Formats: sequence, structure tokens, C-alpha cells
Amino acid sequence: MATSTNMDRILLVILCFLTCNVCLPSVASPDSFLQCLSATVPSELVFQQSSSSFMSVLESSVQNPKYLTNTTVRPLCIVTASDVSHVQAAVRCGRANAVRLRIRSGGHDYEGLSYRSVQPEPFAVLDLARLRAVDVNPFEATAWVGAGATLGELYYAIGTASPNLAFPGGACPTVGVSGFLSGGGIGLMMRRFGVGADSVIDARVVNANGDVIDGVAAADPDLFWAIRGGGGESFGVVVAWRLRLSMVADTVTVVNLERGLDGGATALVAKWETLILQPSMPTELSIRVVVQDRHAFFQTLFLGRCAQLLRTMRAAFPELGMAPGDCQEMPWLRAMAFIALGGDATAPPEALLNRTNNLGTYVKNKSDYVRRAIGTAGWEGIFRDQLSRYGPGLMILEPHGGAVQDFDTPYPHRRGVLYNVQYVVFWGGEANGTAAAAATGWLGELYGYMERFVTSNPREAFANYRDLEIGENAVGAHGVTTYESGRVWGEKYFMGNFQRLAVVKGRVDPGDYFRNEQSIPPLL
Repeated sequence: MATSTNMDRILLVILCFLTCNVCLPSVASPDSFLQCLSATVPSELVFQQSSSSFMSVLESSVQNPKYLTNTTVRPLCIVTASDVSHVQAAVRCGRANAVRLRIRSGGHDYEGLSYRSVQPEPFAVLDLARLRAVDVNPFEATAWVGAGATLGELYYAIGTASPNLAFPGGACPTVGVSGFLSGGGIGLMMRRFGVGADSVIDARVVNANGDVIDGVAAADPDLFWAIRGGGGESFGVVVAWRLRLSMVADTVTVVNLERGLDGGATALVAKWETLILQPSMPTELSIRVVVQDRHAFFQTLFLGRCAQLLRTMRAAFPELGMAPGDCQEMPWLRAMAFIALGGDATAPPEALLNRTNNLGTYVKNKSDYVRRAIGTAGWEGIFRDQLSRYGPGLMILEPHGGAVQDFDTPYPHRRGVLYNVQYVVFWGGEANGTAAAAATGWLGELYGYMERFVTSNPREAFANYRDLEIGENAVGAHGVTTYESGRVWGEKYFMGNFQRLAVVKGRVDPGDYFRNEQSIPPLL
């Protein structure tokens, strides 16, 4: 039997081994990092700052030019991995030389944290856009999708493989699949099938040691739980997802209706709030509402034919005045193109494959959740005091209820939630000029005004609509993100699931290698 002294020595050796195994070197070595990459990744896939193509590659999927200014801390290089082995090499070279990775798929992240760093630390971008294969198995109603694919590419592959298969994704086709799933993923079919992350049935992950974990669902159930909506980039690099696909009818119906204040928009939005959690409302029906200036835009997707939709609407929401001429019947794939392109009934499905980014307009977003109807009087104040004062600003209301309530993934905004609110403001000119001050100032006022209507303790927020204004990580004395600083923002995104996510992080990445300003901290 070991003596107490010997046992202490054994524990000390184990602790030293674990500490050395998970922590970064104390001093970053960018040159050594680049040399390491050159020995393991083809040179044509690595773009250093000195490369003439560096900026074009950096900009390739950026959706908000605000974070491409000269004041942004830029990466040492961009690794455009075309094979999982390149991902492994980037992780191992980064770990060995104290250079962190920012993982990018679609580039829609609202704070640009997939390609920039707020803090001045050496980092590289690991761009997954080349890992975008989609393999649909129509007989099993499943698909393997590479982390670099967009939602539009996923929809196109599914819809061309079978007219009766679909996936409950979002309305914007250029959003990256991996980012969408990692944050939970809300969309127009979630009342029927749950959020996007609820349909993930397996994944392939490169961990903090650079090792590939195949079949994460069986190999590490806690990690599998965490990456499906808990901020996947905090735990490793998900390189592929296996999805359960949903069955839909040959024909679905889409309807876009606009109503102004003089047409009763305020009362219509208030009535819409009351419908969401009613058991009589079929989960095949989803009505998203966009309010802007003096108008409300009702965007409807019904997983069935127009005649059935109209019967439901006449019974539940006759005030909206939906008529047969408002309906557009089409296959699900074409409906996704219709929604993505703003109601163009002639839009071909191939339009979903367009990966063009947006570098012409600056944008700032925030989010909230509503659990108690705001009511007509409340909406009158919102239109009068806020929306009608600033035309470029808008609110997008995404209805919950239905199947959203039935799953156990880190997305926590389920039972009792009426809808999610996304606040959006646009401006042109300069990233931080007069127009920016006016736009963000108005957004801040609206967000403050809405406090009386939305959730509190915590004021819930959506992880996919990342917002650094609600909190940023701080690094503690041991060189890892502190749990206390992460709770400030983390419990707004993940509520009671935040602590469980931090425990998983503490086990799979205790050295906090996969880190950004809002990554899950390790709870050791």
C-alpha cells in the first residue's frame, strides 16, 4: 500500500502531467506556428497577411463590414482547410505555439468573432468553407453535412434528393450550417420539428488535442449534448453533422401580407401574440412577423395546401384577411427560395446556392424573448415611440410553442415562450461615423424601452444573435476564462444549462484553447 508521502508524489506527477497536457505555452510563437503549418498543410490553403489574396479570403464570407476596419485585430493567417487532417494540423500547431484558432463557417456571426479578436492576441482563422459536402440518404431520411456548407446548400441538396424531405432551418440561405446548429437554430418550421439543433443525431469533432472523434453521440454523450446549441466552437471543431430530415407534403403554401397602422397593424400583432401557444393552432403553421416604421409584415409558411390554411386562418385569425389570391403553393425547396428572396415566386432553387456576402451595409443586432403578450396598448407605444421614429430599424418576431417545447438540447427558451425578438438596425457610410451613432443610439433606446415587456432575471437572449454588449469573458489568474465572467452573458443565452455546459468544457478543454469573447468557460 502506498504511503501518504508516496501518494502525494503520485498525485503531484499526475497533476503536472495534466497541466502540461492542456495548457498553452506561456509565450506565443507566431513564426513557429506558421512553420508548423507549412509542414502539415498545403501552402495554397494558407493565406498569410503578406499574401495578395489575404483580404479577399478574409472578406469572402463576412456579412458585416463593420469588423473589417483597420482597428480590427486581424489573424496571422487564414487556413482554408479542405480535409479534416488540415483541421487537426491547425489545432496541433496552434496548441504547440500558443496561437488560438477562430473557427468560421458561414460568417454571419453578428460580432465577427469567427474572424477577429477583440483582445490583442495572436490567432489564426480556420475557415471551413471547403468542407461543404452534403450527402443525403433519402431512404433513411438523414444527411451528413460538412461544417462549411450553408443552409441554402443544405436545402438544395435535400430538396433535389427528395421532394418530401426538408430540414427546419432559418430563412437566410447564406448562414453557415455549423454556426446555425451550434447556437440552436430557429426558423419557420421549428413549431413542427423543433429548433435546428434538435434534429442533429451525430457529429464528427476535432478536439483540443487535434484528435478526431467519430460518432460523438455514442463516444461522448455529454459533448454531443453540448455542441447541439451550446456554442460548438467552445468545445472543439465540428467538421460534420449528421441530421435527421423531416417529412413534408409534396406541396406547401407561403403567404406574405403587409398591413399598415391605418390597416390595424397594432391590433393584428397583438392578436397574433395570443395564437402561438393555443393548442388549436396546428404546428404545420408558422407566421413570422416583421415590424418596421409604420408597418407589420406577416410571413406565413404552412406545410400543406392553401385551402386548408385558409380554413384554419378563418377560424383562428380572420382579422388578418388572408384570401385565396394571397397563397403561393409550391414544393418545399422552392418555398425556401421564395422566403430567402423576399417573396419572389419565380425564384429558382439554384438561387439558394449563392454564397455572396454583404459588404455594402453595416448592421447591429440584439435579441429578447417574450413570455407574456405585450397587448394592443403596448404595441401602440412601440410603434409610436420607437419604430416610427427610425425607418431603417426593425424587429423580427419568431413564434415558438409547438415542438420547440419537447426537446432536451442546450437551447433553453422553450416552455412558455411566445416568441423571440431580433432587433436589427442598418446604416451606410462609415462603420463608426454619424450614421452609426444615430443607428446604434436608436437601437439602444428601443432595447431599453422593451425591457418592460420581455423576460427578466435573466433577460433571455439568443446565442445565435451574439451580442457583446450583454457581457464578455475575462481571463483569470490561471490563464483560463473565469466562470463568473461567463455567467454574466451565459445565463442569458443558456439559462439553467450554462453550468452544465461549463462542466463539459472543463472536461474536454480544461486549458481553454477554444476561446473567444463569449465562449463557454471551463468549470474545473
